[in-house]
Amino acid sequence: MSDTAGQGGGQRAGAELDEQSPGRPSPEGRTSGEPLSGGQLPDDERRKRRRERRIAALRGAQHALARPGFLSTLRERLALLDEARALDLHDLDESADIYGDGIVEALEGKTAGLLGTEAAAFFPTGTMAQQVALRCWAGRTGNPTVALHALAHPEVHERHALSQVSGLRPVHVTSEPRLPTAAEVRDFDEPFGALMLELPLRDAGFVLPSWEELTEVAEAARERDAVVHFDGARLWESSTHFGRPLEEIAGLADSVYVSFYKSLDGFGGAALAGPKALVDEAKAWRHRYGGTVFQQFPTALSALAGLERELPRLPEYVAHARVVAAALREGFAAAGVPWMRVHPEPPHTHEFQVWLPYDADVLAEAAIRQAEETKTVLFANAWDAKGPGLAFTEVSVRAAGLGWTADDVKEAVARFVALLTEEVSK
Repeated sequence: MSDTAGQGGGQRAGAELDEQSPGRPSPEGRTSGEPLSGGQLPDDERRKRRRERRIAALRGAQHALARPGFLSTLRERLALLDEARALDLHDLDESADIYGDGIVEALEGKTAGLLGTEAAAFFPTGTMAQQVALRCWAGRTGNPTVALHALAHPEVHERHALSQVSGLRPVHVTSEPRLPTAAEVRDFDEPFGALMLELPLRDAGFVLPSWEELTEVAEAARERDAVVHFDGARLWESSTHFGRPLEEIAGLADSVYVSFYKSLDGFGGAALAGPKALVDEAKAWRHRYGGTVFQQFPTALSALAGLERELPRLPEYVAHARVVAAALREGFAAAGVPWMRVHPEPPHTHEFQVWLPYDADVLAEAAIRQAEETKTVLFANAWDAKGPGLAFTEVSVRAAGLGWTADDVKEAVARFVALLTEEVSK
């Protein structure tokens, strides 16, 4: 097994390593900060300390399946710009950007080229990019209703921003742990102006439909005179599953949002891509929303570096994630764990879920102990409780994990189960 510190990364900043994501109830169902009996720490303090242990263990580990770039030191993150300079990604002797010109325009042009769209607009956040896109479409269609999945990012992680900030009306096509079907879109019982599809659907397990299913869903929406918008925060790594190039995938939608940090390890930022007329209007709304930042050259340069370095490697990460997922299943079976599940199996991208029949706190402690005691990180992310004695975590396989063989994974599983058994017996 080989590993290089600082490789990989680009996960949802902080959320994976917290004990819970913002807006979710605590695993035990208590209000965060409520005093506990017996002198125990409140949930928020307990989560904070466990997160600190987890991050410290990951930083000190010799082997990990992924090393999120956002957890690096400032010096390490700034080194990304040194690497970008060496790669000659942009003319560093030109004037710095001012309110979206220069290097920001270069990034927008490169993104539009990769996605095969007429234009693209850089945004500081994906939350803003998608609100603007859907607001623009609502004005054009005359219908502020947005059909989307109940687990879509705006519904779970954005504090109802679509309705509270942008005057849109979200409706749920389905809550099943999969993308909506063409029949569900076609037979939905009220009109909508836009259909938003998150590709992959992260909170359902980074799941994707088949290419045929995606094509049929887009056609069903257009039969209803609705536009199709892709939440493509992680669209970059979806081409392996679909067996299609990025521009063909993006071509199914009327507009697409992509992130520059979730998979590409940039400092942040997002882009909205689509027809030039829509993008021009989106830039006007970007200004109104406070998203036309004075200078963004560090973030733009890191995004260009991610497109150069990480984007070509994503198919390799996806392929190896399938090796890791199979080895996890075999390792837990060999260790005598009564039940576990990799979801989806095989993974659709380089990220997937692992479910185990234990309390979240017990699993989290075993995972951290393994990292601290063996310097090997098998499960780097938080465990979410989904019922009594049932929890899941997200696994990401990136550059740092390419050196892991199936036997390495099984060996790490055996050690994890041994620690898990100790924790259960306490």
